[in-house]
Amino acid sequence: PLALVRNGDRIRLSARDKRIDLLVDEVELARRAAEIRPAQGMYARGYQRLYHDHVLSAAAGCDFDFLTAFPSEELK
Repeated sequence: PLALVRNGDRIRLSARDKRIDLLVDEVELARRAAEIRPAQGMYARGYQRLYHDHVLSAAAGCDFDFLTAFPSEELK
């Protein structure tokens, strides 16, 4: 729940267990989740739209999907 993390929140990190835990109670997390509003207005064109539609995740190299050896299915 990264969108629910706030400055000052306590976080527990366990390298051995490969875990990161947000130490905030469920009531507070529910309150924060209720405050989240969807982003307003998608870009219809331009670099922002290109970025949104075609940039790969960090695990995949943060490159445009059409510049890789294996483009996304939409482009085939």
